[in-house]
Amino acid sequence: MQAFQEAAVLAEKGNVFEDFEIGRVFDHHWGRTLRHSECALFATVNLHFNPLYFNVEYARALGHPDTPANPQLVFCAVFGMSVQDLSERGGAFLGVDDLSYHEPVYPGDTLTARSTVVGLRESGSNPTLGIASWKTEGFNQHGRCVISFTRTNMVQRRTTQ
Repeated sequence: MQAFQEAAVLAEKGNVFEDFEIGRVFDHHWGRTLRHSECALFATVNLHFNPLYFNVEYARALGHPDTPANPQLVFCAVFGMSVQDLSERGGAFLGVDDLSYHEPVYPGDTLTARSTVVGLRESGSNPTLGIASWKTEGFNQHGRCVISFTRTNMVQRRTTQ
């Protein structure tokens, strides 16, 4: 076991502030298929008891073919896909703006995500950090945008000025 530990190499993950430039696009990895079980569990553990998200007859009465996925689950799935490229190195999460849900997501839909760098600035209080903003869009398996938002994070810098 000790030989494995000694041979282990710490791999740098994620991007630093200098890796970003306005307009750079990140097509995020893998995609994620949402299952009925995940949708029901998410609504339950979050105590989100709107029958739209767990009662198929109620959902159909409102014109849906099935119970839609809770929009917060859609947000979490799409946001999560972006972490490896955008904020895996850490830094304070500063918020989300302009969150829009464009169409429902249903169990069985596969989501993918893409982010574009829309803002960069130096931190006024900490020269080891920069502040980056990205517009993230989530798409279903038909290529239709189902969610979009802009998020901002503090991001480590490679070097200090």
